Amino acid sequence: MSPFTGSARSTGSWDHLRVRTEDGVATVTLDRPDKLNALTFGAYADLRDLLAELSRSRGVRALVLAGEGRGFCSGGDVDEIIGATLDMPTGQLLDFNRMTGQVVRAIRECPFPVIAAVHGVAAGAGAVLALAADFRIADPTARFAFLFTKVGLSGGDMGAAYLLPRVVGLGHATRLLMLGDAVRAPEAERIGLISQLTEEGGADAAAQALARRLAEGPALAYAQTKALLTAELDMPLPASVELDASTQALLMTSDDYREFHASFTEKRPPKWQGS
Repeated sequence: MSPFTGSARSTGSWDHLRVRTEDGVATVTLDRPDKLNALTFGAYADLRDLLAELSRSRGVRALVLAGEGRGFCSGGDVDEIIGATLDMPTGQLLDFNRMTGQVVRAIRECPFPVIAAVHGVAAGAGAVLALAADFRIADPTARFAFLFTKVGLSGGDMGAAYLLPRVVGLGHATRLLMLGDAVRAPEAERIGLISQLTEEGGADAAAQALARRLAEGPALAYAQTKALLTAELDMPLPASVELDASTQALLMTSDDYREFHASFTEKRPPKWQGS
């Protein structure tokens, strides 16, 4: 455990999420199945705060984000969010939209891989949560829909206009964000929106298997790879190469780097320590 993990104790329970941590894998389940896991103000806040807590902990090495029931997440609750925002002043609306963006930033900036296990609908904010993950494991029932223009808002919500072109290309991103049409699993896999397509009902198990593989691997190497992928999206090549060089020089002083050499010499699997 790092001595710099924060001054407050970790939250024991969450109102809008189920959280389980086992062997370095945190599983966060959106738990409102009767509403297709539609997000409320509290659910956004819980995700933001939970990710911050887990990022300060050295015990989490991979995270699975899943949805209970018939789908992953149907987006923001129409009554509890859209209805409520109609009466909010501009300043409060800005605070809310910044909070939703903070959730996406937390997914992208946390120091461990995040895997979205998607079945059924991933719509609106739910689609963006999956998009922000490092891996999207989905079964054939999955369908993604960036619905923001269909409610009269910009398609570039929660960082979608930044992330989606980098995942599927500008042409596909323009179509998906502009029209808001649903993309079913076969097409999502074809355009690169899905990392792995499983058999029906297999997304959760496949996501857990990948999370365990990542949790057992070189955590520092994964954390720095994720950080570089995010940081270098907008860097010129010379700056990227220099950042890569600095990162590698630091990692070459790590215990894991020494452990690889020792395990190779001794002809045994490495025992990664994440340090």
